[in-house]
Amino acid sequence: MVVGDRTVDLARDLLIDERGDVVPLRPRAWLVLRLLATRAGQLVAKGEILDEVWSDCEVTEDSLVQAIGDVRRALGETGRTALRTLPRRGYMLALNEEPVAGQSPSLAAAPGPYPGRSSAPSAIPRLSIVVLPFANLGGDPEQEYFADGVTDSLTTDLSRIAGSFVIGRNTAFTFKGRAVDAREIGRELKVRYVLEGSVQRGGSRFRLNVQLSDTETGAQVWAERFDKPAADLLDMQDEIVSRLANTLNAELIKAEAQRAERSPHPDAMDLYFQGRAWQNRGITPVFLARAREFFMRALALDPGHIEAAVAAAHVDIALGASFMTDDAPMHFKAAESTLSGVLSRAPNHPRAHMLLGAVQIRTDRAANGLAECRQALALDRNLADAHGFLGLGKHALGRNEEVEEHIHEALRLSPRDTRAFLWFMIAGMAKLHGGSDLEALDWLRRSIEANPNYTLSHFHLAGALAMTGDLREARSSADTGLALDPGFTIHRHRMNAWVRATPVWLARRERFYDGMRMAGVPEG
Repeated sequence: MVVGDRTVDLARDLLIDERGDVVPLRPRAWLVLRLLATRAGQLVAKGEILDEVWSDCEVTEDSLVQAIGDVRRALGETGRTALRTLPRRGYMLALNEEPVAGQSPSLAAAPGPYPGRSSAPSAIPRLSIVVLPFANLGGDPEQEYFADGVTDSLTTDLSRIAGSFVIGRNTAFTFKGRAVDAREIGRELKVRYVLEGSVQRGGSRFRLNVQLSDTETGAQVWAERFDKPAADLLDMQDEIVSRLANTLNAELIKAEAQRAERSPHPDAMDLYFQGRAWQNRGITPVFLARAREFFMRALALDPGHIEAAVAAAHVDIALGASFMTDDAPMHFKAAESTLSGVLSRAPNHPRAHMLLGAVQIRTDRAANGLAECRQALALDRNLADAHGFLGLGKHALGRNEEVEEHIHEALRLSPRDTRAFLWFMIAGMAKLHGGSDLEALDWLRRSIEANPNYTLSHFHLAGALAMTGDLREARSSADTGLALDPGFTIHRHRMNAWVRATPVWLARRERFYDGMRMAGVPEG
């Protein structure tokens, strides 16, 4: 979100100036700014700000006034006028110096049940969620620590999701041990989603149940269960939190996209969520075209929308890396330009670093690309796709024996990831170029099982099958690929693939192309 010449980055809890530097803010002042930014264009009552930002202590209104002053100074000359004081009522962060969402600063505040809080309904922030304390069903103190640790870590990690608004830990823990109704929680905390969970140990097994509910309807949106050997619970915490955070990211995007479809006047964030939902469906010309359309519309409404820019760059990378076009270099160049612009404004954006690394890997700068992916993981430990790109980078450098460990790490963090089919394909090609043809077939078949609409996996499997002598299945796989992408040729693959000018690598590549020819893939 852009305010004056500042960018309020809710995904990473940062305020960025026009040079891309982080503007320092004290923790409470940042929480005030974050709350106002998630309700941009709407009145937020003083009492509500105090309840949310200082939920763990008792303070006077002087603390709020001091925090507001800090925020105004941090927003700078061009942005401070956007932060409006509505006397005796509260504050509003206006966009383009005008309120949005049909609200006006002159609206009279109805008396509320709490001092300083208006009882007038306010819009619930998108992607807003509270992680309620996980219940310990067994009573074991070790499980209690684990349950609380999962709650704390999820609260932190979900706040990294672009556009999310996550209720703080201290507020969430006031509900510990209480029977709750999702709709009541939604009305009280003004959130769209409630995440609940439980921990139970039985004999040598450990079980964690979790469910996500819609606070508007009370309906369950998603549920998951983990069954694991009951070893050291604390050792499992990071893995379980990563799996939940990655899955919830995709589920919340899908849910928000469905809401946005019903909006008669979608804003930039609505359009971004719809684009991400199309992007998550898979890598096909139709899906990518629809995703790009939504991202371009979002950027037309808000040229400073960082997440839409990053997602649009991802579309360019996907087009270039999937051999769907003869213009792969053009797409990689466009993506790199976009991502460099994003990182100049938001230098700690993890997905931007990861995708820049992907571009560098695909354009013969694999060592630099690996460094960017490691930087992305330092900023967001749950970024499973970065491990996939690390595997791709090792494959590009000919270090094929190191690829599989990165793919397994990606799958450990996000076993049901919408992009897992790409990780399987990377492992398969590394095995193929490493001389392990039968293992390559297993990985490539897993890629197709995970996503039968991804053309490149079919062509790679066709070449690998022909290399092992199975021409019948090879031709069937090639036919399937050509039905999905009739324009694919060996020439296109050769022109867009990276080149390592070593005799062994060149010989293996030519052997692979011979396999594709035998399978019936056109020369071009």
